Amino acid sequence: MLDFELLSLISFCERQPLYMTEKILIVDDDADSLKLISLMLKRQGYDVAVAESGVKALKTAVDEDPNLIILDVMMPDMNGLEVCRNLRANESTAEIPIIMFTAKTMIDDKVKGYEAGADDYLTKPTHPAELANRIKSVLQRKTGTSATQTMRVTRLQPLNKSSSTQSASEKLGKLIGVMGVKGGVGTTTVALNVCAALLNADDKPIVADYRLGVGGMGLMLGDNSDGMGQLLKQETISDDLVSSTISTHDSGLKYLVSSSNPHDGALDFADDKPLQIIQSLRRYGNPTIVDLGNGLSRASSKIIEKVDRLLFVIEASAVALNMAKSQLRVLDDLIGGGKISVVVVNRSQSTLPWHEAENRLNREVKAIISPAPELAFQAGEQGKPMVLLQSTAMVSGQFVKLAEELK
Repeated sequence: MLDFELLSLISFCERQPLYMTEKILIVDDDADSLKLISLMLKRQGYDVAVAESGVKALKTAVDEDPNLIILDVMMPDMNGLEVCRNLRANESTAEIPIIMFTAKTMIDDKVKGYEAGADDYLTKPTHPAELANRIKSVLQRKTGTSATQTMRVTRLQPLNKSSSTQSASEKLGKLIGVMGVKGGVGTTTVALNVCAALLNADDKPIVADYRLGVGGMGLMLGDNSDGMGQLLKQETISDDLVSSTISTHDSGLKYLVSSSNPHDGALDFADDKPLQIIQSLRRYGNPTIVDLGNGLSRASSKIIEKVDRLLFVIEASAVALNMAKSQLRVLDDLIGGGKISVVVVNRSQSTLPWHEAENRLNREVKAIISPAPELAFQAGEQGKPMVLLQSTAMVSGQFVKLAEELK
């Protein structure tokens, strides 16, 4: 039985707005679970269909054509994994988003769920608010219900699908890290717009946000998903699992984002797990651009050790330049100065001249990004990188030039 506290559920539902119109199919052999989940979803305004078995679920999915399916794994006649595979194999149901829902907590079951074609995975007991947020997030990513942009999850093909005789390193695309000297210098803006510039140049880039707990990239794209956090919670990372978590913006830009939930900053995971995720991304994109935020951690340093190029983002202020000098010494020892490109992001006109920054750092500034507050605001409002929103703007040209230098 689904372990909701009924009074909490009803209280939660009564606070929710009634504006949903999507149909959701709930598949569960437990009658109490069906009643409680149906109550919550109907109170939010969703149209609900139910199926008490896997066999009935397959028929109902075809007949009702739901916008999303909540699928229990543990069922007697046909388990949820088999149902999911059958749904994906049927042309009329293949694109319906599926959230796997089960009382089992073994990580292997989650991996099997994703490999069977699930879009998301929840374990019982789950708070109603979490279920509601997951439903909203999956619908936004899969069916484009976002108010700003349409996101979709796609299964990508590896860069070298037929190159079984190649070494592992030959199958990987380039890796570009973006690191800031301190918070607020614009690493996300640089990573996102460089990726957009490369996309316009017919490359196959993927951009990833590794700023756990403070991720802003998804919000800048009109997407509140948390692919990076969900992957880090898994015990086993596979290429297929990573591929199924990558989202695609309506512009064609592919991305994997972190949430802005502060709790994600305290996630406990092995230090090498982020690198496993990034290495998988490199099999699907070239280059893979990773927003590493500011400063070094044990996990981010493992990623930095693998980069082909590191964009070191600073602002031309006395404090930032003093911080940059000490950080660059560490980075030089870690990966060598030849892989580091200094990028100056000017957020206002009252900054030191770029040549003064070069003198203080005793190294070349590879790119200068001019202030563009109005364009940045509009880009955020429309969920679109500046390069794609206004390609003729001066700042867009600066990102394009930086992208060209990375090839």
